[in-house]
Amino acid sequence: MRKKLDLTEGIFPMPVLMVATYNEDGSVNVMNAAWGTMQKRGNVALNLSEAHKTLKNIKARGAFTVSIADATHVTEADYFGVESGNKAPDKFANSGLTASRSEFVDAPVINEFPLCLECTFIEYQDGAYGCGVIGKVVNVTADESVMDGDRVDMDRVNAIAFDPYTHGYYKVSGRVGEAFKDGLKLKK
Repeated sequence: MRKKLDLTEGIFPMPVLMVATYNEDGSVNVMNAAWGTMQKRGNVALNLSEAHKTLKNIKARGAFTVSIADATHVTEADYFGVESGNKAPDKFANSGLTASRSEFVDAPVINEFPLCLECTFIEYQDGAYGCGVIGKVVNVTADESVMDGDRVDMDRVNAIAFDPYTHGYYKVSGRVGEAFKDGLKLKK
């Protein structure tokens, strides 16, 4: 038997994405965004409202980075979600993390997060059913510690996901199958 639940952002897992930009003065700004995905191969879509300092920075600089948050830095990742860049312009400095300038876009790469997509701003879509930043991924980097030869080892990334039902973070780990292969067993 199924039980009716209260309406929530009910897709689990939701990514824990660290969206980084530069402020007007060149300082680093980072926000935690759970509402983001790949729009198509090579394009990122982030559901951000006009109220976010990050959106203002993206429009001004024409660039941003998206890092995958990891379990090691869950406190910092959550802080970037509970503190507003509009109210605390030095919130990145408060986190204790460090950043490097991207070689490809006018945005920071957060050194401690192991996987980063560097993006140019394409457009902002504002409509009745949501709003969003669309960006083109121009470079992807991974810390050597999460690499297995030339491939990213997702278990080493130690990525976290957001649970909208209980407002918890969970580790995403433990490969359970082979995409585009396991289902072939059921084909007739």
